[in-house]
Amino acid sequence: MVPAWLWLLCLFVPQVFPEAQPAELCVEVPENYGGNFPLYLTKLPLPCEEAEGQLVLSGNSSTAAEGPFAVDPESGFLLLTRALDREEQAEYQLQVTLEAEDGRVLWGPQSVLVRVKDENDQVPHFSQAIYKVRLSQGTRPGIPFFFLEASDGDEPGTANSDLRFHILNQSPAEPSPDMFQLEPQLGALALSPKGSTSLDQALERPYQLLIQVKDMGDQASGHQSTATIDVSIVENTWVPLDPVHLAENLQVPYPHHIAQVHWSGGDVHYHLESQPPGPFDVHAEGELYVTGELDREAQAEYLLQVWAQNSRGENYTEPLELHVVVMDENDNAPVCPPRGPPISIPELSPPGTEVARLLMEDLDAPGSLNSHVVYLLLSPESEEGAEGRAFELNSTSGSVTLGPAPLQAGQNVLIQVLAIDRGGAEDGLSSTCEIAVMVTDINDHAPEFTTSQIEPVSLPEDAEPGTLVATLMATDADLEPAFRLMDFAIEAGDAGGNFGLDWEPDSGYVQLRLLKNLSYEAAPSHKLVVVVRSVAELVGPGPGPGATATVTVLVERVVPPPKLDQDSYEVSVPVSAPAGSFLLTIRPSDPTSRPLRFSLVNDSEGWFCIEEFSGEVHTARLLQGARPGDMYTILLEAQDADEPMLRTSATLTIHFLKAPYAPALTLAPVPTRHLCTPRQDHGVVVSGSREDPGLASVHGPYSFALGPNPTVQRDWHLQALNGSHAYLTLGLHWVEPREHVVPVVVSHNAQMWQIQVRVIVCRCNVEGQCMRKVGRMKGMPTKMSAVGILVGTLIAIGIFLILIFTHLTLARKKELDQPVDSVPLKVAV
Repeated sequence: MVPAWLWLLCLFVPQVFPEAQPAELCVEVPENYGGNFPLYLTKLPLPCEEAEGQLVLSGNSSTAAEGPFAVDPESGFLLLTRALDREEQAEYQLQVTLEAEDGRVLWGPQSVLVRVKDENDQVPHFSQAIYKVRLSQGTRPGIPFFFLEASDGDEPGTANSDLRFHILNQSPAEPSPDMFQLEPQLGALALSPKGSTSLDQALERPYQLLIQVKDMGDQASGHQSTATIDVSIVENTWVPLDPVHLAENLQVPYPHHIAQVHWSGGDVHYHLESQPPGPFDVHAEGELYVTGELDREAQAEYLLQVWAQNSRGENYTEPLELHVVVMDENDNAPVCPPRGPPISIPELSPPGTEVARLLMEDLDAPGSLNSHVVYLLLSPESEEGAEGRAFELNSTSGSVTLGPAPLQAGQNVLIQVLAIDRGGAEDGLSSTCEIAVMVTDINDHAPEFTTSQIEPVSLPEDAEPGTLVATLMATDADLEPAFRLMDFAIEAGDAGGNFGLDWEPDSGYVQLRLLKNLSYEAAPSHKLVVVVRSVAELVGPGPGPGATATVTVLVERVVPPPKLDQDSYEVSVPVSAPAGSFLLTIRPSDPTSRPLRFSLVNDSEGWFCIEEFSGEVHTARLLQGARPGDMYTILLEAQDADEPMLRTSATLTIHFLKAPYAPALTLAPVPTRHLCTPRQDHGVVVSGSREDPGLASVHGPYSFALGPNPTVQRDWHLQALNGSHAYLTLGLHWVEPREHVVPVVVSHNAQMWQIQVRVIVCRCNVEGQCMRKVGRMKGMPTKMSAVGILVGTLIAIGIFLILIFTHLTLARKKELDQPVDSVPLKVAV
C-alpha cells in the first residue's frame, strides 16, 4: 500500500514545477500584400510524438474562425488567407492549442504575435483648407505667430508619416517675395528678416500664402496636399505703460485691477514677472492685477515686465515695463535700537557730556511727516531737593547728556525715552526706549590705614629673620578692583634695612617682617614709618595723613647661654688612681665670656668632683669597684654666675685603665712639632702604633689619654681621630713659648704604653704661623768679628792721618829756616 505522504508529494510537484510554456512567436506581414493566398507565415513548434487531436486557433474578436488566419493541421504552418490593412489593425495576438475530442489541452497554448508592416498608402491632409491669421506689426523675425496642423494615417515615427511643410506661393509678392518663413518639420510660420524690416511698408490688404505638406520626409517621392493661409496685418498695440501708484495696506477686494496690456496679433499668451517678486498677476486678456496688500516698508517699488508669447513661450517682441510705486501711510511706530550692554560713564564727568544718542528707526517714508520723530525724557526724574536732572535730552536729535545733578560711582541708571513720530502729533505712533547707564569708578580716593599708630612691639634681639612684627590694614574707598591695588613702603626708621614688607597685590593687609638680626647695643628701638600708595595713577587730591602708619619696635636684650669648648669630653684614668688625681679642665668656648659655675649632675658613685669656678675635675676618692676597660659617664653642668637660668651641659666619659702608669714603657720621643700661641686652629696628629718588636702585632683600635700630670692636662687637649690616631691641641689660649714634652698614654685591651710627644710652642705672627729664631749662616762673620774688623779699620785710618800731618809740619819748618833771598820771586802775569 502506497503511503499517504507519497500521494501528496506526487500531487504537489506538478503544481510547484509546471510544464514549461513555449516561447512567443513574432511574425511580420506586409500591408496590402498583393501575392497569392494562403500565405505561409511560420511553422508552429508542435510536439514530435504523434498525438491525435485538433489544432485550435484563437485570438481577439477580429481573428474569429472566419478571420484572415488559419492553421494547416498537416504541416503545422500558420496561414494568412487575405491582405491586411495596417490602418485597420496594426497587430494581431493569436494562440494555438492542440486539444483532444473531450476538450483536454494536449499541447500549448502557443502565443503568436503578428505585426502588419506599414506602407505609404495614406495621403497627408491639413486640418483646414483655409487658415485666417493676424500678424501684428512689431513682431520679431523668426518668432512663429502661427502653427500649421496636418495629419497622415501611416505608422507614426516612420518615413511614411514624416511630414514637411513648404510655402509654395506668396500673394502679393510686395514689398518682398520672401516676407515669411515656414519651419519645415513643425509648420511654424514666422516673419523672415526681410519681412520684419519691410512690414511697416507692406500693403494694408492681407497676404495669401499657398502651403504644401508632403510625407516621406526630405525624399522626393511621397504624397502631398495644399492649403491657404490668409495673413492680415494689424496695428501694433504693444505700447509703454504709465507708472501706477498704489497705497500700502489698501483695503479693497482682491485681485484688484491696476493696468491693461494688449497684443493685437493672434495666438498670444501673456507672461508677467515682478522684480522683486510681488503679489501681481496677468490674465489671458492682458489685464494686470495686484492680488494682495502691499507693504511699503517691505518694498517701496516694483518693476513689472509683461511678455506677449506664442504657444511655445517665445516672445513676439520686447516686454512692456510697468513701475508700481507703493505710497506710504503711518503704519510703523519708531523702532528703538537694540538694548546693548550698559553705557559706562566715569564718575565726576562734567555736565554736558554726551551719554548716548538715540538712533531711532521709523520704517515709514524717509523725510515724510510719518517718519519725523521727536523725543521726550520720561525717567529718571529729578530728586527732591536736587538742582536739575542727572540727565538731559535733546528732543530733536535724541542726544542724552549729563545734567547738573551728580552721579555716584557704582550707580546703575535706567533712562526711559518716549519717541513719537509725526513730529509729536496726537495721532503719531510712539515707542518707549531704554538706555542702561553704569557710572564707573575713577581712582579719586587715596588708600589709608585703619590705624595710624601701632602699639609698641617687643622683639628679642635673637629673633629669627622672617619673624612677623606687625600686621597693618589699609582701605581704599574706590570701587574698581584695579584702583584698590596698593603699594606699601617703609619711608623712615629703617636705615639698616632690618625690616621688610610682605603683602598680596589684591589685599589690604601688609605684614611687617624682620629681615636681619637685631642688636640691642646698636639700636634699642626702631620707629618705622610705613606709607601706602595707590598702584594706579591717582585722580584728584593726593594722599592724606591716613596714608602713613607708625610702628615702634622695642629690642629686648638677650644674653646667650654659656657654651663649653666641647660638646663632650673623654678622659682615661687608672683604677688605682689616688683621691685628688687631676683628670681635665672644663673651659668655656670663649675665654672672655662671663664667669661660669660648674657642677656634676649624676655621679652616682661619687668618684669625682669638679672645682666650682675653675672647672678642674679630680678624683674625689679611690675608684673602688671600677674595673679596667669599663666606661663611666657623668653629666657636667655650667651655669652663668650672674644669670643662673642660663646654663648648658656636656657629657664626661671616663675610661678606666688596668694598671698605673709605668715609666719603663716609655718609648722614644716622636719627632718635634711646632704650634703657635695664642691658640690657633692647629694641632699635632699622634699615632698609637709602636715600634717595639714584641708589640708589633698590636693593632688598633687604641685609646688615648693625657698623662696624669695636672699641668699637662690643663695646658693640653687630646681628642681621638679614629681607632689609630689622636689629635693634640693647646688646652689654653696662651701657653708659654718653649719646648714641651707631652706624655700620651695609649692602651689596647690589657696593654698600655706611653708616648712622649715633643712640641715646640712659639709665638704666632699676623698670619698665624710660628716666628722662629734664625741661626748663623755658614761663612758669615759673627758680631765680635765684625766689631774687631771695624775697630782695626778705624785705627789704620788714624795712623795714616798722623803720618800726613807730621810730614806737612816738617816741610813748613824747613822753609822758614832758609834765607830770604833764596826764595824765588813770583812772576806776575
